[in-house]
Amino acid sequence: MSGLPVLLRKELLEQWRTARLPVIASVFVLIGLSSPLVARFTPEILKALGGDQFEIVLPPPTTADAVDQFLKNVGQLGAFVAILLPMSAVAAEKERGTAALLLTKPASRGAFLAAKLVAIAATLGVSVALAAAGAWFYTLVLFEPLPIGGFAAAAVLEWLALIAYASITFLGSTLGRSALAAAGLGIVGLFGLGIVSVLPNVGSWVPAALGGAARSLALGVRADVFASVAGSCILITAVIVASWLAFRGEEL
Repeated sequence: MSGLPVLLRKELLEQWRTARLPVIASVFVLIGLSSPLVARFTPEILKALGGDQFEIVLPPPTTADAVDQFLKNVGQLGAFVAILLPMSAVAAEKERGTAALLLTKPASRGAFLAAKLVAIAATLGVSVALAAAGAWFYTLVLFEPLPIGGFAAAAVLEWLALIAYASITFLGSTLGRSALAAAGLGIVGLFGLGIVSVLPNVGSWVPAALGGAARSLALGVRADVFASVAGSCILITAVIVASWLAFRGEEL
């Protein structure tokens, strides 16, 4: 892993210089702040849309509705970002020839990949953390207080799921020179894992199962997270190893 500190510093600065980190984090913050608002006022908006001719009867919004709205919004936006961020991470470097230039210096290919993965994980982590902070605060204002420890744990689970999706796209980026092909692999992986998540026995081991555990923890309910966390970590490790093996002997 020679050259990792230098490459990691470069990648982190690149996330800021290209405005990926501030833009993505800002969007996540808006999602976090708006989720409790949407949960709080959706019944009133639907009643207003019904007018005098249609009576829409809905139960009053609860804290659980705010949590559900937050997890749904972060999950959907996060899946898109988890495909967008890594799709050109390696493919674009190879296409431009900058990967070959970087690796002529005393830096290993493992460090090259690790720096990019850590930078992507850091961007996703900061964004999810800010979104969770905003959602927790507005839920406190509009509904009832949520356990801060459980909500933080839920955010970590959401982050882990996004890293799993990002790693699949990252593998596609290391396999070729096309960012679109990498994004295609990420989309296939996302939908494939979603299908597996509904299967008995194996469904609890995929990243998609982290959402249910995150909901329970956010509401202060104990949840069995071993299978989903272990399965996600195994998937991430396997995909990262596959990325390294694919990139190790590739002609740049």
